[in-house]
Amino acid sequence: MRSFVWSFLMLFLLVFSSFSQTIEKGTYISTAKGQQVKLNLLENNKFELVFFSGDYEIKGDSILFGRKESGESVFNLEFKEDKKAKKVKVTFLDPAYYSLYIGTQNGSQAISYQKLSDIQNKVNPNYDQIDLAFEIDRADFLYLVNEGYYGEKTRLSKFALPKDVSEITISYEPYSLESLNLTGVFDKTTNQLNISEKAGRNPLVFINEKEIKTETVSKVKALENQILTSWTYPGKPVNLLTEDFGNSPVIDSAATAAPVVEAYPSNQIDFKLKIENNLKSALSSTKNAGNKYLVVYADSKNASAKTDFEAFVKDQETQTAYNMYDKYNPIYDIFNYYFVGNDDKKWLKANKIDSEPRVVVLNGEGDILADAKSTLSEKQYQFSYYGDFYRKLQRTDALVSLNKLLKSKKASDADLIRFFNKASVLETSYDYDSEYAASDVNSREFVMTKTTLDQKEVNLAWKKLIEAHQKDTKPNMYLVEAIVKEIKNQGFTKQLFNEDRILNDADFLSIDYLLKHATVIETERQAFNVKEGELHLIGNIYSEISSALQQNLYLSQDGVSGEINKDRVIATYKKIAASGNGNFDSYRNYFDYMSQIEDKDGSNTSFLKEFSTYFDTQLASEKESPIERLDALFSKLDSSSSYSYDGWNSFKEYNSNLCNTAAWSVVLKPQNDIFLKSAIRWSEYSLVVTKNNPYYLDTLAQLYYKDGQKEKALETQTLAVKFLNIDVDFQTAEDIRNTLEKMKNGTY
Repeated sequence: MRSFVWSFLMLFLLVFSSFSQTIEKGTYISTAKGQQVKLNLLENNKFELVFFSGDYEIKGDSILFGRKESGESVFNLEFKEDKKAKKVKVTFLDPAYYSLYIGTQNGSQAISYQKLSDIQNKVNPNYDQIDLAFEIDRADFLYLVNEGYYGEKTRLSKFALPKDVSEITISYEPYSLESLNLTGVFDKTTNQLNISEKAGRNPLVFINEKEIKTETVSKVKALENQILTSWTYPGKPVNLLTEDFGNSPVIDSAATAAPVVEAYPSNQIDFKLKIENNLKSALSSTKNAGNKYLVVYADSKNASAKTDFEAFVKDQETQTAYNMYDKYNPIYDIFNYYFVGNDDKKWLKANKIDSEPRVVVLNGEGDILADAKSTLSEKQYQFSYYGDFYRKLQRTDALVSLNKLLKSKKASDADLIRFFNKASVLETSYDYDSEYAASDVNSREFVMTKTTLDQKEVNLAWKKLIEAHQKDTKPNMYLVEAIVKEIKNQGFTKQLFNEDRILNDADFLSIDYLLKHATVIETERQAFNVKEGELHLIGNIYSEISSALQQNLYLSQDGVSGEINKDRVIATYKKIAASGNGNFDSYRNYFDYMSQIEDKDGSNTSFLKEFSTYFDTQLASEKESPIERLDALFSKLDSSSSYSYDGWNSFKEYNSNLCNTAAWSVVLKPQNDIFLKSAIRWSEYSLVVTKNNPYYLDTLAQLYYKDGQKEKALETQTLAVKFLNIDVDFQTAEDIRNTLEKMKNGTY
């Protein structure tokens, strides 16, 4: 602003030296609406250009100037009324100040805001009009906002709109001006002095105060005027120029039961850690949080250790606040910190902590998970939710806790569920192989506590837990999540022992548990997945089960030890189908599984029976065309289904191809001839859905021929040859042509 004032003064010295004989001395007022700039031409060729007014304060040899913050509105409004008007025309005079907003409200409903620059981009993207004209719906109240920059206060005014308002003209009086590159021109014909950034464009016009005719103008008064340090509304985009990070709510991490949520959060929170004054309280606070670890720092020989610890805590508070941003989220609040005092010498001795500095990480039960002969600041980068160290701690905690639990005679059912769940939802470390590698005892890096679990003991405990819950009347969602992870080879067996395996008896018992409670699980899983402060992800339970069964087949093909119990797999799929709630994914996986299994006589009878049921109940319809029926099925896909992402065409092609696959198995194997009539229906259906497909035409032609419909067979096979294209591989194309020749000469 200072550079603008000095350049403007130099400009006026030049301008008025040229026109000193034609311009009358006195006071001139700017005529531009909302831009009240005053020019005083005094005796002795002196002038005053008044931009701001306010208060001043003298301190010693200094004078401090400040703008007076008036409670009056910075917006001026003029109304026109017309009962017949359906919309309200708004004209905003010269809204160059880009941080302006307009809002409307009916009664006590929510205020709907728009940024003026966004409106400008829509109605006048070329910015070739100075004033902005647009329409709004009728409303009871109008809100106008001038948002401050870099923490400056935002000014908001609320106006009552006349019942029949048809036009609103708005001007504003900005309380600050940007630096301008100005030029001035005096118009002799009008006695006006025009000053503008570019000659002739949007000039600031001055006339002598004596020539101004005073008119009585009734100014519209705002119902409310507010000067705000922080202003926002729901859905408002972040404006980095207007964010004020100095006025933020303070969150105490000890009070995690009821997270603080602002009505309209806009600022990063001022997160605070609660540092306990004794180890017992620090452990208790960590245990009660459920998802936290306690970092204990001992450095008694360093005189500045306490100060360093406090500085470290402040840095951690800042970093944690960055992760949470505008409201408390316990997911990121994962560490408590404690500075070892004189009263903790017995604890140090009991845990053989005989050298300092030392950083030790404990779980809420007081078990040591990691130990480093290092200062706390050297390890600061590792204490993050996103760090690999956190994942290693979770895995170590799961091993240590489960080992203690299995050896304890007091372990409750709830404890077992909690720890099996905890082990099942672990994230794989980025450096799994080196996670428990031997470390140099003198290393300053963290050494993780090593625990060896008896896998047979763990599996037995899991099986007993599943058996004990077979008679439950309602599902335990934490047990459900642990089961889903385990049957999909993502659970505790994979996490703790890094092992893939074929489904066993305990797994099929677990699946029975899921099927028994499937309806209730489906009603509760969405709420469970978004549980405050926790991370869960359970998909459609039928999709989860069928995915596990399908993965089981792949593992067997990859050589994973164990034998698939085919009867139990098929029985499970049949239970899903019999429930009437089986979704598309469960059917798809079932058919993929069944199509790879031959019956003892070499036929596909089992597969074709199941597909026939699917075709009759899901695809065939007397009331709808095949396309209409498929469209109805597609609309019911669960959001987790792969085909809800792949799209309609992929879904349509899958079903037509499935029909052709089933029909083709009847062509290939005489043992399947009992399905000949049905196969013709399936094949005809595939061609209704996917027209002129040479593969499908070839299938249908050969089915017609086998059924004795030789004329139809020739016509259809001729079409198969006609629609051959470069997408059909060479050998298949030759087979299709040869089949046509055989049909023609009677050698088929």
